[in-house]
Amino acid sequence: MSGRPILVTGGAGFIGANLSDSLAADGHAVIVYDALSRPGVAANLAWLHQRHGSRITPVVADIRDAEELARAVAEAGAVFHFAAQVAVTTSLVAPRADMEINLLGTVNLLEALRALPRPVPLLYASTNKVYGDLPDIALEAIGDAYLPADPELRQRGIGEARPLDFHTPYGCSKGAADQYVLDYARSFGLPAAVMRMSCIYGPRQMGTEDQGWVAHFLIRALAGEPVTLYGDGRQVRDILHVRDVVAVYRAALARIDAAAGRAFNIGGGPGNAVSLLQLLDHVGALLGRPVARSVEAWRPGDQRYYVSDTRRAVETFGLAPFLDWRDGVADLAAWLATARTQMDAAPIAGAAA
Repeated sequence: MSGRPILVTGGAGFIGANLSDSLAADGHAVIVYDALSRPGVAANLAWLHQRHGSRITPVVADIRDAEELARAVAEAGAVFHFAAQVAVTTSLVAPRADMEINLLGTVNLLEALRALPRPVPLLYASTNKVYGDLPDIALEAIGDAYLPADPELRQRGIGEARPLDFHTPYGCSKGAADQYVLDYARSFGLPAAVMRMSCIYGPRQMGTEDQGWVAHFLIRALAGEPVTLYGDGRQVRDILHVRDVVAVYRAALARIDAAAGRAFNIGGGPGNAVSLLQLLDHVGALLGRPVARSVEAWRPGDQRYYVSDTRRAVETFGLAPFLDWRDGVADLAAWLATARTQMDAAPIAGAAA
């Protein structure tokens, strides 16, 4: 990276802010590129600046602004790309805007990188939604969770060899961007890799019904409000604490030669797989009271089961064991409770990137 600053697009969002904080704490200069378009994100940027001062250089701009983005890229020694439209529901309401942010914005970034006289690494945050809703996987309802009938799949999760199957405009825009990143690595030799993210949670996340469901459940429960389940609540996800996500991205950058041109499934893996119902029961145990809930119809493209096979990432990046989901959820609950007290129940920092 030759001492150049690290560019984090969406750097004031949930994951971006946590990563920017980690990088700056280790002495790196960080360009935080963010449109500040979501509630709480400006507070994340202020938090970063307060903690790290001149190591944080904010660029308040949209990822669709190709000229401004190119100026930021020209300064960078590495790029982490989190800027995105992140909600399936929003993509169904405004598919063109979803495409322009997620796909065109990513192509803007790739073209800016391709124009540089030197290779600059890129780590792109993709999504497990590139695999569609996985209708061919036979599932069994076992207690309060859906699990694959295939014992091997149940043990290891879904790997990167799974065929892509884009559903919803969000799946299409993120999936197309995912493929563009891999093709720019192949066609132009860009040192770029793709991280197909499962459900990430942790401090500085202010989740909603549409995105960031672990934090959303906790926020509602802390306020004594009911949680709406779409479907029957047996949906299973592998959840991963943001501390571990930051470690994954930093390890991927350190080993970019091994990562370039490849996609990696990033999530908690089978050891951190939990259903919505199981998570609500755990939250109730943490708070000492049951969490009220209501039920609505299934939402388009919702996977009944998705758990990442993380073996490729663990082996390539030499990752340490991930934080157990129970401990991680307790950590987020404590952070949210403190933040609610400090802000007197006002909106707090951290829309997800």
